[in-house]
Amino acid sequence: MPNDRLEQTNYYLKRKIIQHLPRSARKSTVIPGFILSRHDNDSPQENCFYRPMIALVVQGFKRSMIGNEEFNYGKNHFMVVSVDLPGSYHITGATPAEPFISISIKLDKHIISQLLTEMPIKPTSLKRKPTSQVSVAEVSLPILESFLRLVDLLDEPENIQIIAPMIIKELHYYLLCSPVGESLRLANSSGTKINQISTAIDWLRNNYAKPLDIEQLAKFVNMSSSTFHRHFRQVTTFSPLQFQKQLRLYEAERLMLVEGKDVKTVAFQVGYESPSQFSREYKRQFGEAPHRDMLKKRS
Repeated sequence: MPNDRLEQTNYYLKRKIIQHLPRSARKSTVIPGFILSRHDNDSPQENCFYRPMIALVVQGFKRSMIGNEEFNYGKNHFMVVSVDLPGSYHITGATPAEPFISISIKLDKHIISQLLTEMPIKPTSLKRKPTSQVSVAEVSLPILESFLRLVDLLDEPENIQIIAPMIIKELHYYLLCSPVGESLRLANSSGTKINQISTAIDWLRNNYAKPLDIEQLAKFVNMSSSTFHRHFRQVTTFSPLQFQKQLRLYEAERLMLVEGKDVKTVAFQVGYESPSQFSREYKRQFGEAPHRDMLKKRS
């Protein structure tokens, strides 16, 4: 019976999303951070910077590469990312008759922190060493039903302001109770190493174009430089400097591809001292010089 309800809920969710997306598209809804996606064909590898989020595959198959790990997941499975991380993804097996359909929502650190003060927690769980900040799991019926109610709510715009926050909080609660909940607890509980690194990541995200002083950033999160380096790499698989470089280059790609800005403007905007230095770093990261890469991606 539970599996029947899961399949039935998936069926209704798929139908509702297709009503909103009759063709390939990525739609940011009026509910903040809530995104619907449809692909009618396989996608080339797309670069992205994952923010704390849950992404559920309703139909189809997706391969995500984040840090040094690869995650493959399909129908009724979801991926949770606990901290900001650079990565890429690839859609396979999608056709107009059987499109890839997914749904995602940004995770709210304030909601998680609030729930953690209200939920019982084992004293030993916060003393664990850092775990992977990306998890894939099979969806539970409560999580799937929460997503369905959010999609249904899109047809009731007059109710969104009041009802959406309650459903979103409920979704966060079910995630914390799920097998992926431990990584979310660690990333959002004050005093844990992962939470300190998460604070540093937030700083880098907001200040990626500025010169990076590792010692000052370590002090900012109350860690020694050596401890900061070690735990930063454990959480992100990158050094702080490498992470900043990823932030700069991914944002540069977006600015050129989406906003149509030129190489020189983008180079200075994301923090490089010269366009030539930027072009070298960009080619090392993406395999092509910026101008050539844009020509290929726009064709």
